[in-house]
Amino acid sequence: MAALLDRRIPSGAALVLPALFLVAAFLLAPLALIFRYSLDVYDPAKLMLGVFSAKNYLQAVVDPFYQQVLWTTAKIAGLSTVIVMLLSFPVAYYISRMPSERMRSVLIILTVLPLLLGNAVRSAAWMVVMGTKGVANALMLSVGLIAEPMKILYTPTAVVIALVSVLLPFAIITLQSVMDSIPTSLEEAGQSLGHSPLRTVLNVVLPLSMPGVVAAGAICFALAMNAYATPVLIGGPKMQMMGPVVYEQIVKVSNWPFGSTLACMLMLVTLVLTIVSTRFLSRRYF
Repeated sequence: MAALLDRRIPSGAALVLPALFLVAAFLLAPLALIFRYSLDVYDPAKLMLGVFSAKNYLQAVVDPFYQQVLWTTAKIAGLSTVIVMLLSFPVAYYISRMPSERMRSVLIILTVLPLLLGNAVRSAAWMVVMGTKGVANALMLSVGLIAEPMKILYTPTAVVIALVSVLLPFAIITLQSVMDSIPTSLEEAGQSLGHSPLRTVLNVVLPLSMPGVVAAGAICFALAMNAYATPVLIGGPKMQMMGPVVYEQIVKVSNWPFGSTLACMLMLVTLVLTIVSTRFLSRRYF
């Protein structure tokens, strides 16, 4: 009887196979195809010559324009990630320590609610706020902070502000879920030893929540590096970041090999970041 049941119950490997097939078919196969395109050579008549060459990668690394684009993208993504982490940590801590479950649920819903809107919709809203005749300039003019409208839209500062608003929910939810697992008794023990609440948070909660901080930072940085709608709508045509440049090469220029090369470079940055953060967590906390 036991042998018959063992035959009927599928093994763990058999249960995983459908998921592995879906991942391979809809994720790994397109990525492999993009990598193959990146090793091809663009031809205006045939689009691709069907050869293997590292010419595109060499051009992307050597060309000063694409070096500047990559540096601008990394700089804006890094600055946005730092600001997001500084803003999200106290909010996540406040939500995780909220005594009322009802209010806590309301705050979580309000945090997740912006994710229901597309990036294009949120970027359009920021355009209304940061335009020359937008809400921000009108408010500062009315209180006398400025004498004439400031140019906020179509600047790197505007892109950082918009990216921070997009990334905040991801960081808050990630940190809040980690802080929920930190017992409040540890904070009470720290305060009983004479630490102030702020010092207790910095010396007890922050070190214990570092896995969440690293994970949230990696997620936010990867999303900022791959952003498209925000740089296009908020940064304008002069703001050159990797996402819009990849779109331009593939859609407007029809240079699939070079566009695929830039996409692979973005994926490589994300992969390296994930590996580094995983190594950091495994060595530091496990």
